[in-house]
Amino acid sequence: MTSTRPSPAIEYSPPRRQSTLALLIKILLLGLVDAIGVYALFILFIKEQWLVFGLAVAILALINWIYLVPGHLPAKYLTPGLFFLAIFQVFVVIFTGYIAFTNYSDGHNSSKDDAVASIIRVAQKRVPDSPQYAVTVLRQGDVLSLLVTEPDGTVSVGSAEDPLEMTTDAELDSTGKAVGLPGYDTLQLAEVVQNQDAVLALVVPESDDPNAGSIRTSDGATGFVYQASLVYDEQADTFTDSETGTVYLADEREGSFVSPDGETLTPGWRVNVGFDNFVEAATNEQIRDPLIRVVLWTFAFAILSVATTFVLGLFLALVFNDPRVRGKKIYRILIILPYAFPAFLSGLVWAGLLNPEFGFVNQVLFGGAEIPWLSDPWLAKFSVLLVNLWLGYPYMFLICTGALQSLPEELTEAARVDGASPWRIVRSVKLPLLLVSVAPLLIASFAFNFNNFNVIYMLTRGWPRFSDTTLDIGATDIMITMVYKVAFGGGGGRDYGLASAFSILIFILVATVSAIGFRRTRALEDLN
Repeated sequence: MTSTRPSPAIEYSPPRRQSTLALLIKILLLGLVDAIGVYALFILFIKEQWLVFGLAVAILALINWIYLVPGHLPAKYLTPGLFFLAIFQVFVVIFTGYIAFTNYSDGHNSSKDDAVASIIRVAQKRVPDSPQYAVTVLRQGDVLSLLVTEPDGTVSVGSAEDPLEMTTDAELDSTGKAVGLPGYDTLQLAEVVQNQDAVLALVVPESDDPNAGSIRTSDGATGFVYQASLVYDEQADTFTDSETGTVYLADEREGSFVSPDGETLTPGWRVNVGFDNFVEAATNEQIRDPLIRVVLWTFAFAILSVATTFVLGLFLALVFNDPRVRGKKIYRILIILPYAFPAFLSGLVWAGLLNPEFGFVNQVLFGGAEIPWLSDPWLAKFSVLLVNLWLGYPYMFLICTGALQSLPEELTEAARVDGASPWRIVRSVKLPLLLVSVAPLLIASFAFNFNNFNVIYMLTRGWPRFSDTTLDIGATDIMITMVYKVAFGGGGGRDYGLASAFSILIFILVATVSAIGFRRTRALEDLN
């Protein structure tokens, strides 16, 4: 007789509720994000950046919806990564593209209103019959202000951003001079001397009218009225020199005020110039000819750097992967030592070693010969490749060692049984299999060396300079060092728009080479 037992009941366990600690952490983090977002929205609202304001509102609402509404688990994990990707990569690329189509440079780095205010400020001169004002220098945070006592006893306070405004809360001394104001710190004589440059540069406008005078002080105790010799007509959008009568018209294409005879007032303002930066790079002989040479050398430098480091790294990996070699661990540690040093520091050290007069290489290895390693164009290129080989082969040694150790030993044994020589085994068995896993890293190494700023700038600074251009561009400059010099000044001032155009060119070249390389990598995988 078969006994039947009741099957054990399956206990129902309700889903665990979110722990209090996790909920508290989520609320705190989300509150921090919302606080930062609201502050950013407030700034954007003040600056009237409506497009960015609307985008920020949408992003902030989306983040709150993702984390407050139950579910959407994949989105909760993806959102932080996508956010930082958008901030640090997508935004940078888009902003660089935007700058490439503007005249953003020295003298054209702000808005038109800022340019007008700056021109008026620079053109100000002391009014000959100006009354003398008693002034006191105040500080509120990092902002300096002037507390002005007029001859009739009226007291006003103002800063470079805020025009003079009458106040009745000032503290007066026995002579009736205002010497303090609630909420401000009064600078004593020693502090005025210590901040002399900032005090001398302080210009406090008398009113919101840009053509009105301003109060300035040279000693922190007395002030005088200054007025610009250039008068701005907002309706006509012109500047008129009150001394010569010259009229400067606003050129919206160039972002400058220009007189009929071509004289330009500085600074100008940032405007869209279309493809002018790209046209200048293609047509201006001072830029075009050096640019062509720099592009060719950049490709040569990147290709030779990858080829030399890979060959040396693969050779050493094959040697020290042989089981018959003793002390492999010690040798491998010594081989990767260059990889442990910062590239910029290694560049400076090698610059000293290759010094033609007292460098170790010339004095010791070549018996005191004065070989211009860094001043001759071809020797400088050789030196750069040599130093980059010393810096880069440990990386290739590491990845080749790992790839070789992952290859099946049976294939090598089978090749030996078939009578293949060691060289034939490497060429026909190991190298094809190695390239399948190493090829993407070689493409990444090419992209890295295409923008290898440290070794070029720290070793040669891109020199020796070309003699047929006024720009600070030389025989060892690659595109990234050329972009740096154009962007941050190399004799011709800073030109961020042109530098951004070059950056877009770098992006296109690297993306094209990488796409071709990855396609070839897939072909290698198909062959194997």
